[in-house]
Amino acid sequence: MHLTASADYALRAVLEIAAADPELTTAERISKAQCIPLKFIENILGTLKRAGIVNARRGVDGGYWLAKPATRIALADVIRAIEGPLANVRGTRPEQLRYSGPARPLKDVWIAVRANLRSVLEEVTVADVLRAKLPPVVSKLTRRSEAWQPH
Repeated sequence: MHLTASADYALRAVLEIAAADPELTTAERISKAQCIPLKFIENILGTLKRAGIVNARRGVDGGYWLAKPATRIALADVIRAIEGPLANVRGTRPEQLRYSGPARPLKDVWIAVRANLRSVLEEVTVADVLRAKLPPVVSKLTRRSEAWQPH
């Protein structure tokens, strides 16, 4: 899986917003706290707003807040808002791929990859990360020695 800087920044921004709850958080505060360029974070926040993950209020007392409780925002929701589907091949969803001959089983491999991504990213919520209490399925995966191998 390749996670873009935009998706990484979006996750960090949502966590900053959730950590400040019930106070509103400004783009400037997120930018400084997470060392993310301000223009970049402003664009990301606009995308998250359009996706219904955050709300915004303009003005001196303005800022951002979560559009729904942190317990109801999965990491997958944030990633999809920024990047689209969790898994695709050359911009095509795995179930829409057509392979022939010896490559035919690749479609099932890509479906399995997507299922595994979902099993983690749809299970972990913003609240889980804030509490530093990840679901057991995730904790179990991180305890496997091969999980820490770089390749």
